[in-house]
Amino acid sequence: MCVSAAARQCLIRFAPLLGLVVLWQLLGHQIDNKLLPQPSAVLQLLWTEATQGDFWLHLRMTLTRVVISFTLAMTLGTTLGILMGLNPTLDKVLDTFLIIGMNIPALVVIIVCYIWLGLTEAAAITAVTLNKAPMVAVSLREGTRALDPKLFQFASVYQVSRWKILTHIIFPQLLPYLFGAVRNGLSIIWKIVLVVELLGCSNGFGFQIGSYFHFFDLTGVLAYTLAFTLVVFMIEYGAIRPIEQRMLRWRTL
Repeated sequence: MCVSAAARQCLIRFAPLLGLVVLWQLLGHQIDNKLLPQPSAVLQLLWTEATQGDFWLHLRMTLTRVVISFTLAMTLGTTLGILMGLNPTLDKVLDTFLIIGMNIPALVVIIVCYIWLGLTEAAAITAVTLNKAPMVAVSLREGTRALDPKLFQFASVYQVSRWKILTHIIFPQLLPYLFGAVRNGLSIIWKIVLVVELLGCSNGFGFQIGSYFHFFDLTGVLAYTLAFTLVVFMIEYGAIRPIEQRMLRWRTL
């Protein structure tokens, strides 16, 4: 892609955000700061938190919960999804539980986990994992059902080893479903982790947002929301998309 084309794509992507910030700043001059603080005030508070407060502690705790919950949910969901896709009997047995898991409100799961396990890290991580794993399982189950049977027939004829079947036939076909589950999973886990922290943790971005909310301090709420959004963008464009493009480059050949 030439420089001008790259610059055009960047402009198309970020111009609306810049326009939103400008509109926000203009409205901030006309509306009470308690109802709509100006972007400059939000950035100033965020800078103060990052340089003088416990911002990095809260960021580390939130990221830790996200990483652990995400890893557990993806591992559990992927394993169940593949097994259900390969075994119709197991699929029938567990399908009802998946439907319940996907539709029960996340808040209910969080509250039940806190009641059963107490206000602990184990309860927080369990709640997030249980909220996400069913969605991953459904995605991977559908991906497993969509595997091309002809490729398995060829593998049988040429006596391909099980390891090569897994790495050269199954895994490449499941990658699009896996990355779909990763992207969707992260977006949901971020939100659930914030709720978990708000309800039962003494640190993390969710805890900070809840603390500012108790004082009806919208500047603080928006400051940590902005920080949260920036972290999500960095993970999406700095890690997930480059890895996805590299792993799925064969689809463009």
